[in-house]
Amino acid sequence: MTAPLPSFILAVQFLTRLPTPQITEFEPTALSRASSFFPAVGLIVGTLLALVLWSGSLIDPWVGAVLTLSAWVFVTGALHLDGLSDLADALGAAHADETRFHEVLKDPHIGTFGVVSLIVQLAVKLVLLMLIAEQELFWVLVPLCAWARLGPLFWAHFLPVLRPTSTETDSMGEQFSWAINPVTPWAWAALLLVSAWGAPAFLAAPFILLVWGAYLQWRLKGQTGDSLGAGIEVSESLLLLACVFFF
Repeated sequence: MTAPLPSFILAVQFLTRLPTPQITEFEPTALSRASSFFPAVGLIVGTLLALVLWSGSLIDPWVGAVLTLSAWVFVTGALHLDGLSDLADALGAAHADETRFHEVLKDPHIGTFGVVSLIVQLAVKLVLLMLIAEQELFWVLVPLCAWARLGPLFWAHFLPVLRPTSTETDSMGEQFSWAINPVTPWAWAALLLVSAWGAPAFLAAPFILLVWGAYLQWRLKGQTGDSLGAGIEVSESLLLLACVFFF
């Protein structure tokens, strides 16, 4: 599975619920290679969301915001929201006992910190989407979603993988880091910086990705699959905020 097309299809399958051709062959490093196409998937997701926001805003900005947020959750399958809630629960538990971090992170149940993080994240996105719609900045969702999905390439490549035990391997965070070409994240970053011509707010994107990576290194001493998903959510909200404030 070395061809670009299967890797792109796998990236779409992993990050979205969009219909794609089925891939019958799979090997352990396939997901890592597919991650090179994450920003491209972000461009697709952002385009769909921009169309929904524009269509809904023909009625009212709030209608556009509600429809877009709903589409955002549906298209992504709440994948990154799940990572955000899991990380919030684990960090909340780790305040009292650092050894419980991985135990809570793997727990399928959601706790208070997870619920609150989801409510806050969805509320923030809803309000910011409404403000984006009021200013008719629908197009910013396209590069915004791409920038957010570029983050995992940098974080997985440069940060060590966290494991509950020294013998446990093949975590989601580790699978991402296996076969990432170190040139790929920088190439995408250079390409996406073109978006700053239309919205200088995107000049903040590299800084936002850097800050989240630095936070993971400082707070966790590495990365997990959940922290990568949470980073996408955090990056999306901060980029929405940057666009609203700039314009």
